[in-house]
Amino acid sequence: MVLELTTAARPTAKGRAAAREPGARRPALLLLPALVALAVFFLYPLAVVAWDAFTDPAPGLGNFTWFFGERANLDTLTRTFTTALWVTLVSLLLSYPYAYAMTVAGPRLRGVLTMLVLLPFWTSLMVRTFAWVILLQDTGVINQILGVFGLGPFGLIRTQTGVIIGMVQLLMPFMVLPLYAVMSGIDRRLLPAARSLGARPATAFVTVYMPLSLPGVSAGCLTVFISALGFYITPALLGSPTDALISQQIFTQVSGLLKWGRGGAMGVVLLGLTLAMIALLAVSLRRAGKRVSG
Repeated sequence: MVLELTTAARPTAKGRAAAREPGARRPALLLLPALVALAVFFLYPLAVVAWDAFTDPAPGLGNFTWFFGERANLDTLTRTFTTALWVTLVSLLLSYPYAYAMTVAGPRLRGVLTMLVLLPFWTSLMVRTFAWVILLQDTGVINQILGVFGLGPFGLIRTQTGVIIGMVQLLMPFMVLPLYAVMSGIDRRLLPAARSLGARPATAFVTVYMPLSLPGVSAGCLTVFISALGFYITPALLGSPTDALISQQIFTQVSGLLKWGRGGAMGVVLLGLTLAMIALLAVSLRRAGKRVSG
């Protein structure tokens, strides 16, 4: 018996020794080109922007003092996060039932629904945004349709509402796909099992199905929220100067006023707040996961 255990343990020891050989590390070298590209095209420019924030036009915290000392900058920052939150919330409310319908639909209908999700990726973001400019005009298609029912016309273009509508349409695929990926792996027999134990259909869905879909919700919300924070083209075309987001202000400081330090400071503040929110979300999801598993 001892001899058998010793013999069974030998391959593990040999495998560990083989893992230390140079040839075993060759697959890890496949990551090297991607890491080099990430360092050159992302980390280096990010470091340059952060360096300018602290050194241009003079070393110190002058750019950050200017940013937090101007009420207009704080209003722009608040508007940016508020818009991103609204876009995330609306995208979730529209995408959740759509992704759920994809899981219960037949193969043919599921293929059609999937194609509708992927279709926007085949069209340029600029083209889609200009299409919304036409649709949201005061005399556009949407207001004309509403006029048939005696509604409107509503001011949709050059408003924050128009910006949210355009951004939701552009970012909905990034919410639908993570939701569908998680929902398709949920055992649907759990809902009939919950109803057989006396739970109502709505109660079974909320208490059983929705907690299991939280990983998809968190992934989709995080992707949409971070993407919405950095949008520039859509707010510039659909919004107004009074409702400008921080990306537009960064462009103005860097390209219009040539104040790279101030633009860098605004970027650093946005990045820091985004990372802080991601950390808080990760902690909240970890606690929610423990409650669900418990």
